[in-house]
Amino acid sequence: MNEDAILLLAYGGPDSLVDLPAYLANIRGGRPVPPPLLAEIAQRYARIGGRSPLREITERVAARLAAAVGRPVYVGMRHWHPFIHETVGRMAADGVRRAVAICMAPHYSRLSVGAYRAALDRALVEQGADLAVDFVESWHTAEAYLDGVTANVRQALLRFPAPVQPTVKIVFTAHSLPAAIEDGGDPYVAQLYETALAIVRRLSWPPDRWMLAFQSAPRTGEPMLEPQIEDLLPRWAAMGERHVLVVPIGFVVEHAEVLYDLDIALQEAARAQGVHLERAALLNDSPPLVAALIEIWKGARSPTLVPRG
Repeated sequence: MNEDAILLLAYGGPDSLVDLPAYLANIRGGRPVPPPLLAEIAQRYARIGGRSPLREITERVAARLAAAVGRPVYVGMRHWHPFIHETVGRMAADGVRRAVAICMAPHYSRLSVGAYRAALDRALVEQGADLAVDFVESWHTAEAYLDGVTANVRQALLRFPAPVQPTVKIVFTAHSLPAAIEDGGDPYVAQLYETALAIVRRLSWPPDRWMLAFQSAPRTGEPMLEPQIEDLLPRWAAMGERHVLVVPIGFVVEHAEVLYDLDIALQEAARAQGVHLERAALLNDSPPLVAALIEIWKGARSPTLVPRG
């Protein structure tokens, strides 16, 4: 029995096209997906191989983290197996009594990381788990995370012709959320800027050659955080901007919002506009991400644990 563990929380993704209807229905609170929308999303997944690599990569991260810290590391997904409540049940059965919970999303919003915390709280109650949890709300300035992203940006810049590399437009992206979050003091946008600023300072990048934009906005009909990166491409092309590097700082592990929205849809739009677009690699299961999680875990092992159960 090991009473001290780490819990990695992630969004989840379908393991195959067969899983897609149930996965999307879970996201929609049990409501079935209209057939035209299901067909559109299925086509997107088909173009990235018919599945999401999110769970597989996250489990590799967990294995490497466990080997590094000598503690069990569990993975719980918000919208697919292993669901958070399933993982909490496993942890309780394994005799885990305390854990540090870390979302695989560095920036806090009540609509994103806050939703993971709510799901975890529900699971602890439903499972009757006698488990104390220290929940890490954000880690957007963790040094190893920033260093790893910066290194990936430098590597991606090398894919541009040498003469234009110093003038490439760097666009940091994160998942778009309803614009209304800014009215309630949500720190999401401010934290994204903190991350972006830390990276451009490491790069000594000119202030007029980078910006923050948003991507993958859901079709809810409500105003979303702007600017949306796909709206910027024609504007840049008209201004003669021809070299753009996208750095998805809101994501650390590959899934559909990167593999399709950026690598396929945005890339096709860029080519149509005559823009050379590259995307910086995500950290995935690389040593910098494992180092960042170790850094976060050590910082979170404090006496401020919240008793559950």
